[in-house]
Amino acid sequence: MDEYVLRAVGRVESSLTDLAAAPKQGDEGAPEAWLVFDDTVAEALRDLAAGAEVLVLTWLDRGRRDVLSVQPRDDRTRPEMGVFSTRSPDRPNPIGLHRVTILEVDGLRLRVDRLEAVDGTPVLDLKPVLGDVGDR
Repeated sequence: MDEYVLRAVGRVESSLTDLAAAPKQGDEGAPEAWLVFDDTVAEALRDLAAGAEVLVLTWLDRGRRDVLSVQPRDDRTRPEMGVFSTRSPDRPNPIGLHRVTILEVDGLRLRVDRLEAVDGTPVLDLKPVLGDVGDR
């Protein structure tokens, strides 16, 4: 397989520090958090504003890369499934996908709602949530 190099552009600052205690998804009680970006990407942040919905791509650095199947949600009563059919952080390329709303922009920092990523998680990229075709 080919290999590619990814570079973190920022990191998560969150009150979540214990992976085992973190919510599985943002809508399951995740707190607000800050996305703190490197100054080398400042220009990329310039048009972001409070109220915008974005997709945050993270590198789930605490995930296991050798896991190919899991019992979803760590529920031992559920049948094992391939990780590509789940949102497990354990997968060959542990890329996290989080839909959040920007609450505040403060220079290189974005305060966002309901982010289940733990403190220190590397941020790879942000992408806007697309609206209807005519609004793009």
